[in-house]
Amino acid sequence: MPRKEKLLNLNDIKISCGSCSLNELCLPHGLEGADLEKLDSIIRHQPPLQPGQHLFRAGDAGQSLYAVRSGSLKTYCTTKNGDEQVLGFTLPGEIVGLDGMSDGQYESFSVALETSSVCQLPFSQLDELCAEIPSLHRQMMRVVGREVTADHSMLLLLGKRSADERLAAFLLSLSARYKTRGLSATEINLPMSRQDIGNYLGLAIETVSRLFAHFQDQKLLRVNRRQITLLDMARLQEIFEGCTEASSATGS
Repeated sequence: MPRKEKLLNLNDIKISCGSCSLNELCLPHGLEGADLEKLDSIIRHQPPLQPGQHLFRAGDAGQSLYAVRSGSLKTYCTTKNGDEQVLGFTLPGEIVGLDGMSDGQYESFSVALETSSVCQLPFSQLDELCAEIPSLHRQMMRVVGREVTADHSMLLLLGKRSADERLAAFLLSLSARYKTRGLSATEINLPMSRQDIGNYLGLAIETVSRLFAHFQDQKLLRVNRRQITLLDMARLQEIFEGCTEASSATGS
């Protein structure tokens, strides 16, 4: 008889919060024992998202938060003219979907940039658990606070910084985020396109390409397609702080 293939059961590959390598970055921060088990009990797992697949779309019922376990997502909205505006990129250990908590529906789109897996936390059950576990409620407040701080930082970046300062800030931010996850702070694989980076930073794609070439000429970094090696973090920090002359490649 032909051998039956065993179907993949998501429960067989479930990673608990306690054993997840990202548990200090995500909601489980500070939880242990029975409280961690309670959080595990409400988490839903689903098949991995494939590149270009949406996790949610603007107008969908806002029913859950999502913690990224692997891969990366792009969050964006669309203007009345149908133009896309990139709002940010979500890396492993980060949360997406907070905008669904406001009026019952998501205000943005979230799409996978690469094969990605997420942990789904239904709002209703998470709310009940926050009332029951004060430390989880405090961590939720930290997550919201981080989002507000990131939004403020982005507004300042777009309003006050030159093009080269914006790109330097973006690369330094990615470096810090990857380092927090125990990954290399200097060897960065960019899951997003140059067009997405430009859209996010308020720069033309041609400007982003010129800046990458200029930074490489200045030996600040080395570019191999989407693989970026940061060679001089100190000088990138100086550029971000506006301590060095902007190059002629900084037109927007």
